[in-house]
Amino acid sequence: MDDATRTELEAAAFRALREHLMEKRPEVQNIDLMNLAGFCRNCLSRWYQEAANARGIEMGKDEAREIFYGMPYDAWRAQNQTEADAAKTAAFEVAFRENVGKS
Repeated sequence: MDDATRTELEAAAFRALREHLMEKRPEVQNIDLMNLAGFCRNCLSRWYQEAANARGIEMGKDEAREIFYGMPYDAWRAQNQTEADAAKTAAFEVAFRENVGKS
C-alpha cells in the first residue's frame, strides 16, 4: 500500500471515530472514555491541534475543539455532559495523569 492510500484510510478511520463519538454516541461521557480507554474527545481534538501546529498551522485549543465538536465546546458540554460522581472523578485524575500528564 502506498503512503497516500494509507493516509487516506487513516483519515477515513479518524472521521468514522469522530462521527461515532459525536453523532452516534454523544451520551458517552468524556470521563468514561478517559477512565476506560485513556483518551477522550478532548484528547482527539488536542491531537488534531498538535498535528496542525506541527505543520505550521496556528491553531489553539478552543479552535481545535470547535472543529472536532462541531460547535463551541461549552455548548457541547451544556448539551451532552452530565455531572460525574466522586468515584469517576477520582479515577479520571489517575487516568489523566497516566495518559495525558500535566499538560
